[in-house]
Amino acid sequence: MKYNPEHHHRRSVRLTEYDYATVGAYSVTICAYGWECLFGKIIRGQMRLNDVGRIIQEEWQRTPQLRPNVKLDTFITMPNHFHGIVVITESRRGVLQYAPTIGQNPGFRSPSQTLGAIVRGFKSAVTRRVNLLHNTPGSRLWQRNYYEHIIRDEKDLSEIRRYISLNPRLWKYDEENPLGTLYRER
Repeated sequence: MKYNPEHHHRRSVRLTEYDYATVGAYSVTICAYGWECLFGKIIRGQMRLNDVGRIIQEEWQRTPQLRPNVKLDTFITMPNHFHGIVVITESRRGVLQYAPTIGQNPGFRSPSQTLGAIVRGFKSAVTRRVNLLHNTPGSRLWQRNYYEHIIRDEKDLSEIRRYISLNPRLWKYDEENPLGTLYRER
């Protein structure tokens, strides 16, 4: 479908004046397409990953290998979403890298080192592997976009780490839990 500004009102949730390649810590939440519980189950307050959940975990842990200027902090895969803390340790914006291509003229490309590029690469790698596993080429796994929070200080970092680590135990109250409304209404 062609973009029509009368019907498509996409608004970015990012801060327009902020450079998301800036050295610092960021919290991200990425949700499954349709908020379906595709990644595993919570059993007695603990997350039990299925094959898809394990792929998510593996790809997230590969991030620092693919992007040496990134370190990972606390993270968790939930039944229908993922929480993680990413630390960009070095700004590499504007660094041009030689990118030879087979059968074409070699060129230069700028490796995007923003938080958005990190999340985009992660989502893409997971989706590709899951679609191969289930023989479902082109199927969507993730919601468009993601939620982020710029971590401002140690107190903020500590609170987000706590929230992530408690997430499985509080699943029945989580607004991302399709059955959570049963518990929230009591």
